[in-house]
Amino acid sequence: MRAIQVAAPGGPETLASVELPDPTPGPGEVVVANTAAGVNFIDTYQRSGVYPVSYPFIPGQEGAGRVIGLGEGVTEFAEGDRVAWGKGTSSYADRVVVPTADLVRLPESIDERTAAALMLQGLTAHYLAVSTHPIASGETVLIHAAAGGLGLLLTQLAATRGARVIATVSTAEKEALAREAGAAEVIRYTETDFVAGVRELTDGAGVDVVYDGVGKDTFDGGLKVLRRRGLMVLLGGSSGQVPPVDLQRLNSSGALYVTRPSLVHYLAEPGELAWRAGELFDAVAAGALRVRVGHEYPLAEAAAAHTALASRGTTGKLLLLT
Repeated sequence: MRAIQVAAPGGPETLASVELPDPTPGPGEVVVANTAAGVNFIDTYQRSGVYPVSYPFIPGQEGAGRVIGLGEGVTEFAEGDRVAWGKGTSSYADRVVVPTADLVRLPESIDERTAAALMLQGLTAHYLAVSTHPIASGETVLIHAAAGGLGLLLTQLAATRGARVIATVSTAEKEALAREAGAAEVIRYTETDFVAGVRELTDGAGVDVVYDGVGKDTFDGGLKVLRRRGLMVLLGGSSGQVPPVDLQRLNSSGALYVTRPSLVHYLAEPGELAWRAGELFDAVAAGALRVRVGHEYPLAEAAAAHTALASRGTTGKLLLLT
């Protein structure tokens, strides 16, 4: 099979296209002929060594394709089934072994590229809006990087639930995308200090929740714009990891809450994966949720995809096509 492998931590140049033996499924696993793999910031964290992994390794958390091989004891899927996953491993390959517990079957209404673009970020947006903080009508939320793949999905879900979304973006093009997704207010952080902007937009009251996937550059300011007993949801660090926080500051700033969630903990209970994916698929089929693919790259150009993602100049989802 053809795969992208990283031999040692480093920059995008460490992503090498290699030929490897075709994988064999173990008990409770299937082999999928992969159509597309999603590119995510967690892939760059693992590639660079920010998140430790065992090298050499094949990056990739999500993808979609057709089942071509069954492991021992697999009865819930059959060869030819169209499937997708959002918390797998080694998805930068044209053949991927996936445990059946991590798979969802695709309805006819969802094509494989859309599924690959939706799974990890869509499931993440769902748990952020529905579970980490069940967004309620009338609340005001701040979403950083709102024109990225996750940001666009989260903005749509928050707006659908009746929230007033304040989005931060860097360009006029991204502002248009955020507004199209349902943002009521947009701050271009390259032109306006977002702390001052949020305070003005909320008459000094602050927001109920901050969703921050940027990290180091925005975390401190995010704490400053939360209302009393507001929630900071730190979901990534595209600008770098956040330094240690003095917890006494949370008290002096209004008894604030901070959480650092991850998808695995919101798919841990039986039925959670099927429930979250099912609601996302239904929303896409009904036209209530739009999945934007910003760019598609051939699998061999994974390094270019990582470079583009790290530039923070992309919009929507980046895919690798096998």
